[in-house]
Amino acid sequence: MTNLRLRSIARVAEPRTIDSRHQGRKISEYFAENVFTEAAMKSYLSEDAFLSVMTATKTGQKIDRKIADQVGSAMKSWAISKGATHFTHWFQPLTGATAEKHDAFFQINATGKGIEVFDSNALVQQEPDASSFPSGGLRNTFEARGYSAWDPSSPAFIMEIGSGKTLCIPTIFVSYNGEALDYKAPLLKSLHTLENAAVEVCHYFDKNVTKVVPTLGWEQEYFVIDEALYEARPDLVFSGRTLFGHAPAKGQQLEDHYFGSIPERVYAFMLDFETESFKLGIPLKTRHNEVAPAQFEVAPIFEEVNVAVDHNQLLMDVMQRVARRHKLRVLFHEKPFAGINGSGKHNNWSMATDTGKNLLSPGRTPKNNLQFLTFFINVIKAVSEGADLLRASIATAANDFRLGANEAPPAIISVFIGSYMTDILNEIESKVESGKFTEESEQTLRLEIHNKIPSLMQDNTDRNRTSPFAFTGNKFEVRAVGSSQNCASTMTVLNTIVADQLITFKKEVDGLISKGKNREVALMEVLKRYITESKKICFEGNNYSKEWEEEAARRGLNNIKNTPRALDFMVTKKGIDLFVRNEVFTKEEIHARHEIELEKYIKIVQIEGRIIGELAVNQIIPAAIQYQNELINNIKGFREIGLDERHTEAQKNLVTEISEHVNAILKMVHEMTEARKTANNTEDIRDRAIAYCDTVKPFFDEIRYRTDKLELVVDDKLWPLPKYRELLFLR
Repeated sequence: MTNLRLRSIARVAEPRTIDSRHQGRKISEYFAENVFTEAAMKSYLSEDAFLSVMTATKTGQKIDRKIADQVGSAMKSWAISKGATHFTHWFQPLTGATAEKHDAFFQINATGKGIEVFDSNALVQQEPDASSFPSGGLRNTFEARGYSAWDPSSPAFIMEIGSGKTLCIPTIFVSYNGEALDYKAPLLKSLHTLENAAVEVCHYFDKNVTKVVPTLGWEQEYFVIDEALYEARPDLVFSGRTLFGHAPAKGQQLEDHYFGSIPERVYAFMLDFETESFKLGIPLKTRHNEVAPAQFEVAPIFEEVNVAVDHNQLLMDVMQRVARRHKLRVLFHEKPFAGINGSGKHNNWSMATDTGKNLLSPGRTPKNNLQFLTFFINVIKAVSEGADLLRASIATAANDFRLGANEAPPAIISVFIGSYMTDILNEIESKVESGKFTEESEQTLRLEIHNKIPSLMQDNTDRNRTSPFAFTGNKFEVRAVGSSQNCASTMTVLNTIVADQLITFKKEVDGLISKGKNREVALMEVLKRYITESKKICFEGNNYSKEWEEEAARRGLNNIKNTPRALDFMVTKKGIDLFVRNEVFTKEEIHARHEIELEKYIKIVQIEGRIIGELAVNQIIPAAIQYQNELINNIKGFREIGLDERHTEAQKNLVTEISEHVNAILKMVHEMTEARKTANNTEDIRDRAIAYCDTVKPFFDEIRYRTDKLELVVDDKLWPLPKYRELLFLR
């Protein structure tokens, strides 16, 4: 009987019937048809109620309960007209996935008749079981209450799963005492803080600005493999990555996959998930092959950060569900395959005013370009001050495999701005002298800089694919975010450090103005100092190089390569003070999140260790021994027919080699298990995470090295796990 791997390969070759829901219509004809858009609200709400909701969305004001009743009734009518029978509060707990509990609109009235009901109570607030989600000690198991609360700034939508349709209402998730238990609540707070700070600084240049909206355009990388092969790999099923697997003869070395022709089966999957995404209002724009075989990317048009985060989480759910219809599986793990590129989620971030100005885009007048430079330099200063918090925001067990692996930015946070902008900042630094800098010299310098801006507007900003935080012409690209991460984690940190920096900047400029300085002169003097203070964070070269590691150390930049130690930055006094004074997190919430992330790291490494031990002992070694026995019988056969030992030398060498690998694997699996037991007995959670990192995880590569060597020598038909050549190239 053939093993599971060979049966899975046979399944790949079977004819496939695709359950596709591709519309075959113009995208504009069905875009957002399953979203409770402004147009839908206008159709179902009174004018007063509609205006109230729009005001709440734009200003954050609370919605009156009577208005909420109208919204609930309108939402229900709209959803039922679309075929929905249930509703749910859709939220983003700290598990990393989304969560939902479905309730029917159906109720029985006093006469015993069934009716459809959805009032303001159901719209505004629900009560999921908070004890079943990560809380970092904020809630005890017997204190189960948690509340999901409606977020009017993100539109409700209808999720279609099979023949069922459910109204999904984006919400925040908090404990009984109000502590944030999700990614969205602190994100919304950081957006509010940044908006207020940015508006204040905008008023130096334009008093008409009343709102600043941070925007986000994420780029989602992912792998696609056949479902049959996926199911034959327990490591993929339980950990999302291959814990064993020798590199195939051909990987990505020919660089022939990037931007290549999309395989037909994957193309059909793309059309299908794009169709569902468009119906949900996700404005997808780009699709293409990525660098590694079986790797792809999808990216949308920019949106407000809050909505963009929701759409990214929703898209990942849609992609996984649609892939199953196509007998495929999507891998969002940062490093599902060793030896080839992993996956990231590049976060392209900027700020836009309600007057239509991108604050990180150069303008066509000297005044606009001073505004651009103000925000540009303040972002760099913010990253210089908050680099360690950004590092903590991207720290996960999965991202540890990717960062710095000659395919992704290193663990050192630096900023790339390009040679052109570097020259402009150097010119400002050299020509602005405090005490001697006058209004006339400011005007001269501003005109000199403005005359150079047109070249910048022609996208003369270089590209640096190795930088973790790069300016790309009209936005900053955070390239170090992991592909499976919730964008909100890094966006919350970035929004907060930039907001805090803008608040400081305004105080310093106002201080100089109060002492009689001209406003523009005051701006330039503070900006000049920021340029000098932030120079250590700017780097234009190869972030992958050993030389940069050495240079970064000389500059005093941290290079923390593992998650448990990177997470320490969350709970420093500097970090806690930053979040508390900007009212994004309380001190208790920060410590809770620190504990949650450490616990998550421990569990992931623990699960992977268990899988490694199980696969090595129960599948790899039995296959190796079976082949070893065949070799021994072969040697005996030679002896029985009277041939001397020189005819069996190769077989004996193989038997010896297999024995060495098998013995080493068994020994290391035992030692890894003992190290895990010791780590589990470590009381302090940080020390336990460090123990898993330093004493358990190192066994992974050592055991893998031995098993991958066995893969090269054991008879192919006996090898139990689908190989890289099959996972990456068969579909």
